[in-house]
Amino acid sequence: MPPVRRLGSTRSRGVVASAVLALAALVLAGCSSTITIDDQDLSGADRAACEALVADLPEKLAGQDRVDVEPDGALGAAWGDPAYVLTCGVPQPSDYEPTAECSVIAGIGWYVPDDQLTDQGEDATPIALSRTPYVQVLVPAERRTEGIDRALAELAPVLEDNLGEGLPCL
Repeated sequence: MPPVRRLGSTRSRGVVASAVLALAALVLAGCSSTITIDDQDLSGADRAACEALVADLPEKLAGQDRVDVEPDGALGAAWGDPAYVLTCGVPQPSDYEPTAECSVIAGIGWYVPDDQLTDQGEDATPIALSRTPYVQVLVPAERRTEGIDRALAELAPVLEDNLGEGLPCL
């Protein structure tokens, strides 16, 4: 039997194999754009309201297509890349004061923390406090100038249809 001829040293083949595996891992990681939405500790009535809301959410928001979220049955949704991310059932913000101002967009009162109002280069997390359970929408910094008002206005009808009255907006 003739000797088997190998190309390159064992070490160089190991380096190449490691590089190929690392590249494959990077490619697979880049393909994963699934958004994870944290589960909220809610009453049965609030969970049912959030489930109904999520089922009624649009397939497009501010011109962006809906994307997958994890886990299945999450109380939220996402659109685009970078994604608008809606989470239903969030707690009242710890820095909220009853005299705080909010922006009313299409009949829904949205509270945005002061530091997010002044820095347009940061992500914004408006919370619909005029509806309950509370809903938060993460708006990526890249979408703030062209899409925040449009996205929140497009969500208003589905929030009104599925959620109860919350805090009054000043």
